[in-house]
Amino acid sequence: MLNAFIQDVAEQTPELDPETTEKTLSIIELVVNGGTASMIIIGTLAILLFVALYVYFERLFAIKAASKYDANFMNQIRDNVASGNLQAAKVLCAQKSTPVSRLTEKGISRIGSPLDDINTAIENAGRLEVYKLEKNVSVLATIAGAAPMIGFLGTVIGMILAFHTLASSSGQAEMGLLAEGIYTAMTTTVAGLIVGIIAYMGYNHLVVKTDKVVHQMEATAVDFLDLLNEPA
Repeated sequence: MLNAFIQDVAEQTPELDPETTEKTLSIIELVVNGGTASMIIIGTLAILLFVALYVYFERLFAIKAASKYDANFMNQIRDNVASGNLQAAKVLCAQKSTPVSRLTEKGISRIGSPLDDINTAIENAGRLEVYKLEKNVSVLATIAGAAPMIGFLGTVIGMILAFHTLASSSGQAEMGLLAEGIYTAMTTTVAGLIVGIIAYMGYNHLVVKTDKVVHQMEATAVDFLDLLNEPA
């Protein structure tokens, strides 16, 4: 009885036609099917993505190292300066080796000069430290703007190829002949937007992290100048 039921269900179930079975398309096939123009543009975008990721992680680790701050640092500097042991204060700054400690060391080396000169020296050193922190970050901003435009360039090229094929066949072109241009148009747009979004998010994250370090440097500079203004 059970076998007869199973056989009846099997006979009533339509067989799937291999030609009508839904096909999945891998990323590699999507790129290759777009033709030479698509491969060139997406290859360029892949290089830009690699550069963006490299710059992002390299700067992220550098900024993370620069943001290390010892809450007891300024107390130790204050004790050494108050006791006149400037050499010990400089050694402490050299051991920390952070933007904050280098600014403090620059100020200590100017002790004895007018406060305006000390303040100017610290500000100049601060500009150099900010420049070091922002090194190559502008590359991310450039990629964030350029990648979508490169993707849109591929879109235009793809549509030109599609319409050229259509025009060459007097409007009788098969969809298969138009596929290469359409693939180029769609895939390059998506790839350009993905690379642009990643670079844009990475750039803004680094800007936020850099601003925090700059705030630490400004706060340290104020504390150091206040230390020099304290009555003996």
